[in-house]
Amino acid sequence: MSKREGCGIAGIALPHGNAASPLFYALYALQHRGQESAGIAVSSSLDGGVENERGGMKRDITLKKGMGLVYQVFSSQHLESLNGNIGIGHVRYSTTGASRIENAEPLLVNYRKGKIAIAHNGNLVNAMDLRRELEREGRIFHSDTDTEVIAQLLAKELMRHDPIAALKEVMKRVIGSYSLTILLNNTLIAVRDPLGIKPLCIGTLNEGNGGMNAGYAIASESTAIETLGGNFIRDVEPGEVLMINPQQNLPRFRAEHPEAEGMDIEQYQVYRCVNSAHCVFEYIYFARPDSVLDGRLVYDVRMKIGERLAEEDDIEADIVSPVPDSGITFAIGYAKRAGIDYLEGLIKNRYVGRTFIMPEQTSRDISVRLKLSVVQTNVVGKRIILVDDSIVRGTTSRIIVDYLKKKGAKEVHLRIGSPPIIAPCYLGIDTPTRKELVAWKRAIDEIGRLLHADSLRYLSLEGLIEAVGIDEKNLCLGCLTENYPVEIPGEVCIARQLKLTHF
Repeated sequence: MSKREGCGIAGIALPHGNAASPLFYALYALQHRGQESAGIAVSSSLDGGVENERGGMKRDITLKKGMGLVYQVFSSQHLESLNGNIGIGHVRYSTTGASRIENAEPLLVNYRKGKIAIAHNGNLVNAMDLRRELEREGRIFHSDTDTEVIAQLLAKELMRHDPIAALKEVMKRVIGSYSLTILLNNTLIAVRDPLGIKPLCIGTLNEGNGGMNAGYAIASESTAIETLGGNFIRDVEPGEVLMINPQQNLPRFRAEHPEAEGMDIEQYQVYRCVNSAHCVFEYIYFARPDSVLDGRLVYDVRMKIGERLAEEDDIEADIVSPVPDSGITFAIGYAKRAGIDYLEGLIKNRYVGRTFIMPEQTSRDISVRLKLSVVQTNVVGKRIILVDDSIVRGTTSRIIVDYLKKKGAKEVHLRIGSPPIIAPCYLGIDTPTRKELVAWKRAIDEIGRLLHADSLRYLSLEGLIEAVGIDEKNLCLGCLTENYPVEIPGEVCIARQLKLTHF
């Protein structure tokens, strides 16, 4: 598997205390979603929390970001210097924009009324058109990401609208996938696109859990909230905007959530669609197995995928073995249903960094052997069912099959927990062109021969949908079916009707 997720986002709002520390740990829990860069922005009062004559507080946004993993970017001194009770965070792997510090997030934009910080998970398909329009209006861009397009659009609309009306106008213009956390003055804002393509959820933080203050947490996955000792409340609904302001102290939410004393949260269902379009690969690969996405525990979904894969199979074998880590839960489910022993034939070296920068085939071979080693006594003379989540280019799969056979495996039968990937993703996943996809215009038997496998079988589309437990109409299956939920030039689109909700 060589798909790469765009990023993970988080937001923290506390009535008092420092948001940077819980943001650091939340990003740590989301590190699997992006390993290229990390960043935290916090909003703090410049006047000691004293209201001015207009009834507000003068605030500033402090930003720290860098290239690398979360622990490499932030030291304890950095976290102490990020002094603010509201903040957002981001971990990135680029889907648009080069890998450089200017594109690291959160992005900070100045406009006449103040500053906006924004963190984005997803991808806009009309970003270049919108960027050219904004540049013609005289707006200057400092990065080449679609996140800055969103930020500049929002800054423009905030000059003539209140925040909710401004976000309505932005959401009306942008096409694609986006889950957002935004810092605007003393307010944390969470936004999920009308199709709910990328995940986003909200939870509460309880005072006394790990030293965290009572408040709210927003995150790409529920596991980040659990890491903070918090309580997962629910997913942010597709097309919903949440605004959290620690200063308003309205009583209704204190009554509903006494653990968030001093907090208020406003909920706006800005847009509503006839159907949603949740990314199916969140369940197959991207999300952590202990996360709950749109009401489903990812681990349970992956177990069902493995079980269904076994139900659709009839091969005889000695052991079921996963490609770690992504194939583990599938392989457990397969072995359980098939009644075949589960045994690890491959061990992952978890201390190896990114090696995909090595371009030559020889280097790729070495990178696979650095990451994976064969437990030879477990595979010698064995007929192995090797389970993985998906196949993209096929290069890594072929290397692994050859590696197992070199170490004495008698047969290697590849079993894949998704249907063949036959098209690119335009909505937040870094995937190759069609010509680079091994399954494009190839029969399954031909793919198996290319990968040197004794046999190859993919999970059926029907089996995948049943295992996920979400109606096909509410899933984005574009990379598997070439049928996308938003209009993309040259591609087939499923019509998803949008409806503006008035208040």
